[in-house]
Amino acid sequence: MNIRIFVIISTLVLAIVSFQTLSYERNKAVPVEKVVYGKVETIRHITETELIRDKSAGWKHFGGALIGGVIGNQFGDGSGQVAATILGSIIGASITKNNVQNYSQRTVKLIEMMILTEDKQRVMVIQDYDSHMQFSKGSTVRIVYLQSNTVRVDTAY
Repeated sequence: MNIRIFVIISTLVLAIVSFQTLSYERNKAVPVEKVVYGKVETIRHITETELIRDKSAGWKHFGGALIGGVIGNQFGDGSGQVAATILGSIIGASITKNNVQNYSQRTVKLIEMMILTEDKQRVMVIQDYDSHMQFSKGSTVRIVYLQSNTVRVDTAY
């Protein structure tokens, strides 16, 4: 393999990998700051549609750039061949970008609760709906404040 092609392909791989986002670990254990008890005053179920980014789109763009670079490498010689390889890579990635769907839709169920705490403070919490944890007006709940600046409500036992 020509060293120039290897350098170009390596550069493209590094660029694509650097744009990939890290996934968030939802079920990661975090320390608790405080726990507050209260009663549910109002409850509302919400359905929300969100866009999800296709995490494999970067590899598809890379494949397009690679094929375009290989095709471009067939033309010219010397610096003209290098220019054709680079141009082929750019065109291949561009064609792939225009033909690959980057997003899909997912429907998320949420629950919104207004809670009156034991110290008479009102707290509004919106969280993912959990079919195993049923809330209703008047339910006693605990509000768990985590160090990660998040709050979670669950049933009090």
